[in-house]
Amino acid sequence: MAVEKATFGAGCFWGVEARLNELSGVLDTAVGYEGGTLEHPTYKDVCTDRTGHAEVVEVTFDNARLTYDALLDQFFAAHDPTQLNRQGPDWGTQYRSVVFANSEAQFREAKAKIAELTAAGVYRNAIATVVEPASTFWKAEEYHQRYLEKRNMVACHI
Repeated sequence: MAVEKATFGAGCFWGVEARLNELSGVLDTAVGYEGGTLEHPTYKDVCTDRTGHAEVVEVTFDNARLTYDALLDQFFAAHDPTQLNRQGPDWGTQYRSVVFANSEAQFREAKAKIAELTAAGVYRNAIATVVEPASTFWKAEEYHQRYLEKRNMVACHI
């Protein structure tokens, strides 16, 4: 087993976590915050849109069963990557479309995927997704973990 981590921000983390958790090869998911300046941020802190964090899903996966490229495909399918700092009714930098690359290979693959989607004209507008090196992942409060699953919901508004 080749265990890796992937970290994606695609708006509200609840629906993205639920979607990625369904994939064969995903071993675990956790929602949290990444990319900001405040240590140990809370949901309340991040919602101020002043910490610089994005709501993210950290995915632990078996790369022998699920490739990073396939995860990228699911990430882009799970949200509108052309929206800058928003998804649906949620707006602010915490809802930005972002890939936090956990390795140089992931960084290259994410950039290549954006170039591929752009060249193919998949989206009408320019892709706003940014690719950044991973920083500290701060796990969100327990009530956010598997939020939709705990409430017998299959999706949120996105």
